[in-house]
Amino acid sequence: VAKARRKLRGLIAEKNCAPLMLRIAWHSAGTFDVATKTGGPFGTMRCPAELAHGANAGLDIAVRLLEPIKEQVPILSYADFYQLAGVVAVEITGGPEVPFHPGRQDKTEPPPEGRLPDATLGSDHLRQVFTAQMGLSDQDIVALS
Repeated sequence: VAKARRKLRGLIAEKNCAPLMLRIAWHSAGTFDVATKTGGPFGTMRCPAELAHGANAGLDIAVRLLEPIKEQVPILSYADFYQLAGVVAVEITGGPEVPFHPGRQDKTEPPPEGRLPDATLGSDHLRQVFTAQMGLSDQDIVALS
């Protein structure tokens, strides 16, 4: 994990791509459905089917940037690696040090399209996705805002 952190710090600083790394981590995790226990950070963002989801436009760039580093740390799953990229992006932009716990399993089937919140659909939609689908509280929503 330490080697991956170092390499990710270098990549994010060199390419100035912290927002992109935060986005791939969020879009990976944001598909979780608490009712079905499906979706979430399982490394499926590397799959063409998930990259083709409308909300994921441009994340192919993140996947391409990350792949050379991922090849150097085969011990980490893609699921862990994409989340670690988000953790490092938070830290490198002056945010807090985020505890990281590896152990996520990779999957090959992406979640269905449409699980990420769509800000254009209004606050009722956002509340539905964050609370009913993801299982987050009002306090969580405020923290993410």
